[in-house]
Amino acid sequence: MKRSILVVLTWFIATSVWAHTTIEGKVINSQTQEPLVGASIMVKGTETGTTTDRFGNFRLKSDQEAITLVVSYVGFDMQELTISEPNKELIVSLKPGVLALEQVSVSASQQNSLNTLSKIDVNLRPVTSSQQVLRYVPGLFIAQHAGGGKAEQIFLRGFDIDHGTDISISVDGKPVNMVSHAHGQGYADLHFVIPELIEAVDFGKGPYYSEQGNFNTAGYVNFQTKNSLEHSTIKVEGGQFNSVRTLAMIDLLGNKETNGTESAYIAGEFVLTDGPFESPQNFSRYNVFAKYSKYINPNKLLSLQASTFRSEWDHSGQIPVRAVEQGLISRFGAIDDTEGGITGRTDISAKLIDRFSDNTHIENHLYYTFYDFQLFSNFTFFLDDPLNGDQIMQKEERQMAGYQSTLFNQADLWGMPLHTKAGVGFRNDRVEGNELSHTKNRRQRLDSIALGDVVETNMFAFVDETLQFGKFSLNAGLRLDYFKFNYIDALQTQFERQSVSKTTISPKLNLHYNLTPNTQFFVKSGIGFHSNDTRVVVAQNGRDILPQAYGVDVGTTFKPYNKLLLSAAAWYLYLEQEFVYVGDAGIVEPSGETERKGIDFSARYEVLPWLFVDADVNLTEPRSLEANEGENYIPLAPTFSGTGGLSVQHSSGINGSVRVRYLGDRPANEDYSTTAEGYTVADASINYTRKKWEIGVMVENIFDVDWREAQFDTESRLQDEPAPVTEVHFTPGTPFFLRGKFSIFF
Repeated sequence: MKRSILVVLTWFIATSVWAHTTIEGKVINSQTQEPLVGASIMVKGTETGTTTDRFGNFRLKSDQEAITLVVSYVGFDMQELTISEPNKELIVSLKPGVLALEQVSVSASQQNSLNTLSKIDVNLRPVTSSQQVLRYVPGLFIAQHAGGGKAEQIFLRGFDIDHGTDISISVDGKPVNMVSHAHGQGYADLHFVIPELIEAVDFGKGPYYSEQGNFNTAGYVNFQTKNSLEHSTIKVEGGQFNSVRTLAMIDLLGNKETNGTESAYIAGEFVLTDGPFESPQNFSRYNVFAKYSKYINPNKLLSLQASTFRSEWDHSGQIPVRAVEQGLISRFGAIDDTEGGITGRTDISAKLIDRFSDNTHIENHLYYTFYDFQLFSNFTFFLDDPLNGDQIMQKEERQMAGYQSTLFNQADLWGMPLHTKAGVGFRNDRVEGNELSHTKNRRQRLDSIALGDVVETNMFAFVDETLQFGKFSLNAGLRLDYFKFNYIDALQTQFERQSVSKTTISPKLNLHYNLTPNTQFFVKSGIGFHSNDTRVVVAQNGRDILPQAYGVDVGTTFKPYNKLLLSAAAWYLYLEQEFVYVGDAGIVEPSGETERKGIDFSARYEVLPWLFVDADVNLTEPRSLEANEGENYIPLAPTFSGTGGLSVQHSSGINGSVRVRYLGDRPANEDYSTTAEGYTVADASINYTRKKWEIGVMVENIFDVDWREAQFDTESRLQDEPAPVTEVHFTPGTPFFLRGKFSIFF
């Protein structure tokens, strides 16, 4: 056995210690002089490649003295460079151009090939609203069921994630998920994001990434905002249902004059709409975002951000199927139209990136958030209180602060490139007045169901090593999380601070193999943990509070030829336990062991230089392991879904897309005796863009189909009903919705 191991190690070393030509360089945007982060550098005709770091720098080795480098970045013209002086540092200046799939490299991305898809999608189909930003993730579906102001319900990989229990969401590294939220664990409200400011989407599925901790079971998404603007923009949109949106994005310095070393901009958005409901939503929201970036010197980048958002709305909530079928209300009617809410978020953050050697840089990120939330809902109508109704109020005020320091290093191990990423940090949430109360008509508090203060701290450390040897790339990571949960129940007559702490370790192991420059296979594996609410933790007295999640993916990404990109994966995920704090009732529900398995498939095809086709298909089998066969379905978990579309980017200035999303029927309860109906919905947009202006039209639900956006199997009672009824309650999806827009660039 020892001899076999020695032979294998010797073979790896013998076949890997071949590099004797080191090439270093930097890739920049020819227009703004800014570095291009994540640009692909490949040795032509081989599987040898790398990507640029945060400063646009790259370093690779080759066994050939005379080589040709292929440098590419999505949305930029590709360059080929013949290297005659290997020891001379290169400056590669790429010119912005039209998107072409030949710009996409498969082999250069060693750890997360899914990001290749996101780069294409962001360039092809910019989203038109903050609700849609999550749809950049293939297989992810959202559902809005509270007038547009509440965070969306999320579905991914056989999870009904509710509002964020099993997906980690961040913007420029700032957490979006709210721990121990008044409406439920992981509540992730992305409405503070202005969609036109999104530069890139970093995402991954499964618990395979050591930098990701809490909430990362089904996956993670990190939205990255622009460091600078290509130009200033004023935009006005208007459409049906008294809908108006205005947007201003103003470049404060002008990148060309500062040679890419300094940039500053401010953006603001204001939205009004009544929505399609019979009771107007009276929805209003404003966002303000500012960002300043400066290269203090060529090796030190400072970035400062500040943003604030406020939203207020009324909504009609979920309605029972029987009320519509009996003609009591229409699909867009309401049982209790006094529901609604108000919420706001203010963020400030600073990031300093310091490159203190050719191979090493460190990122320091500090952030602070002030957040408030108040939501009125009525899910059961007159079930518990036949006189006043069952309306509830959920409310909280929160301060969140955090810091993370991450070290990046590239070294050689026996002549093989070794990439190290290691970090430490903390996040502290202080929630005052975390409240659930029984209310009437959004005005009168009848009684308090739950009220308390939460202080939750997460301290963490991780290390991630990636070793490249020949065509292989081996990634191993280890993460340590320490949680301190504190809860003070304000409804108790005696003061008592309930406190529980827990530490968990999460190992990761991933392997990539580049069969050819255009074909990559991967196996990903890792252990994570299911997120938990402080109120669940103290109720469990510290038992089983961070149940582990075990996952594995096996798949491939390949380009049969330059204009077609395919990705496929088979995966499995097992959870030891799921505890759910039901914020609407103030109770804890243990869900037991679960497993999910499935297949993901994605395709991107360049039909013509100006016409692109994309498709994503996802099959999933989610099951509870502690229930009898036939009673082990996971309610609302998606089993079959798909999205696809055509995108046009023509040199004449005409651009747009037609998109279709399909979500199949799925069980609404554990024994599948009720069904959450599936739907097929198509949207379209078309624009005519010139250098100084743009005009466009957007249509949601172009065929005006009746569809149910959010669905729940719920027990409820209408005011005149003698007994409660359990059935599907739903929020109707948007009908045909036409909007026009006009933009000026300067």
